[in-house]
Amino acid sequence: MPTPAHLSKDPHYFDFRAARRVPETHAWPGLHDHPVVDGSGAGGDPDAVPVVDMRDPFAAEAVGLAAQDWGAFLLVGHGVPLDLLARVEAAIAGMFALPASEKMRAVRRPGDSCGYGSPPISSFFSKCMWSEGYTFSPANLRSDLRKLWPKAGHDYRHFCAVMEEFHREMRALADKLLELFLVALGLTGEQVAAVESEQKIAETMTATMHLNWYPKCPDPKRALGLIAHTDSGFFTFVLQSLVPGLQLFRHGPDRWVTVPAVPGAMVVNVGDLFQILTNGRFHSVYHRAVVNRESDRISLGYFLGPPAHVKVAPLREALAGTPAAYRAVTWPEYMGVRKKAFTTGASALKMVAISTDDAANDTDDLILS
Repeated sequence: MPTPAHLSKDPHYFDFRAARRVPETHAWPGLHDHPVVDGSGAGGDPDAVPVVDMRDPFAAEAVGLAAQDWGAFLLVGHGVPLDLLARVEAAIAGMFALPASEKMRAVRRPGDSCGYGSPPISSFFSKCMWSEGYTFSPANLRSDLRKLWPKAGHDYRHFCAVMEEFHREMRALADKLLELFLVALGLTGEQVAAVESEQKIAETMTATMHLNWYPKCPDPKRALGLIAHTDSGFFTFVLQSLVPGLQLFRHGPDRWVTVPAVPGAMVVNVGDLFQILTNGRFHSVYHRAVVNRESDRISLGYFLGPPAHVKVAPLREALAGTPAAYRAVTWPEYMGVRKKAFTTGASALKMVAISTDDAANDTDDLILS
């Protein structure tokens, strides 16, 4: 479909389907500074992405090992119906296939947290990414999506119904995974219950959904679907189509590990605030998305984090006799630090780290409140 002239001049729109080359605006340097290895190896392969089966009686132990070593893992046995995952992927594909004029009705303008456009993180960089995205809050799903379908109608109702069903399943799954994380930290059943009773982490966790479309690319060696970054919140579920593209960064030696696209599996990424909450025992993972020449790729990120007013600091139960490594920070405060880190090349986590002397004086404030 030809792009209307007024849209071709809109800085928020790029017609990927019509592109026969990667323009300089979308060409990223340094994409091949480190080798890329396959993460689908068998057990024992140091580059095999960990797999956690929630049905396994030792799932908490597996979660802990993966969160400490990788900051990410493939999750199976999660109980979310496979037919629902298929319907979610089909709905996302249909949404991004809408004409440009319809998608642009919901374009995310500067300062907006929801809507259609480039990934929110793209505002920190001069280069553009080879992808389109749509961000919305499940709590305001129907009002957010009226931007895209202002007259409502069948497509709107169907899309909302599928996403609402997915949200219900994922929110329940998030509570179960959070409990596994806490057990993996070494908390007893009574301690897990006490943490939930006092701090209500599961009860107050908020969710955000970000849909991604990575179109086929005429020169994937020059383009990038999503810049390398860590997630800012607690943890993220990533649902990806059966087209690999998500890569995790590993040290010793430095390399990118391609996460295999396993039918029915979800990727779980640990976020920065969870690294703070666990006092660094679980660490966030540096990851990116690449594109390819032959196939489009679709993914969905389901992000979990605290309410905006809540200060996150290391759990007492996670300290295990060690000093606190990070100061208390709200999610909005941390995003401000993160913005500064992006513009200066610094590490946001290091910017909220505290010294050993400070930690000795702050032990009474190490709570999620």
